[in-house]
Amino acid sequence: MELLEYQCSFGPRYPGSEGHDKFQDSLKVFLDKLVDMTIVYKDSIINPISNEKVEIVNFLSRFNPRASERIMFLAHWDTRQIADKDKNYDKLNPIPVIGANDGASGVAVLMTLAEILSNNPLTRIGVDLLFLDAEDMGIYSKSDTWALGAKSFSKKIKNPLPKYAVCLDMVGDAEQEFLIEQFSYMYAPDIVDKVWSLANELGYHQFKYVMGQRIIDDHYVLYSNTGIPSIDIIDFQYPNRNKNFWHTTEDTPDKCSAESLGAVGTVVATLIYREDS
Repeated sequence: MELLEYQCSFGPRYPGSEGHDKFQDSLKVFLDKLVDMTIVYKDSIINPISNEKVEIVNFLSRFNPRASERIMFLAHWDTRQIADKDKNYDKLNPIPVIGANDGASGVAVLMTLAEILSNNPLTRIGVDLLFLDAEDMGIYSKSDTWALGAKSFSKKIKNPLPKYAVCLDMVGDAEQEFLIEQFSYMYAPDIVDKVWSLANELGYHQFKYVMGQRIIDDHYVLYSNTGIPSIDIIDFQYPNRNKNFWHTTEDTPDKCSAESLGAVGTVVATLIYREDS
């Protein structure tokens, strides 16, 4: 939770913003202290919202980099530059999103995993932590404008590819409920079952065997461009069916909880060390 709040202290973190540049530098320093190898992927893209060229940065942190059998966990560290789902949204004077849940939550879990993996080295498998940029600058009616950082990264990833990938997106909701994202079940049903059954075994029954909606984000783009079986752990009903904080100015740390982050972190950390043994 402290790492979630730390990210939000930089303010909005969309490409081209001051918060984006400052947190980018901070994340690199954080990872360099912990990781066996971090590869920085920079690219220039056109922002679909503003039509301006912006610089984006993806970070691939590799633990046990010589291992040929690998798994990947990914999250996006950028935030949306316009709170266009906000009740008071003004096209002429748009307010950006802080992105406590939609952005900072998944990254907070990955940063904590980096600390755990650094202190408890892997013996058999390798783990890749992928911090993706430019996920959240899409236009709702154009599916190909989302997850542009994942699209850029997919062109540069090298063998050996991970045997599967797990995306963490919007995992900090204080009213946590994970339905099964449809693309995940279409493309990687065995990985969905592996994660959901483990979560329920550990007592986290907010991982429900109920089919949710289809969501085009980093996991979908990664699979589409590389063939890596990829699933999404996402609580898209934020905070619930009757109210929405997603892409609004209400997406702030007080809407998230340490307990929710801990649930997801425990599931993925347990998954990693079971795979390793």
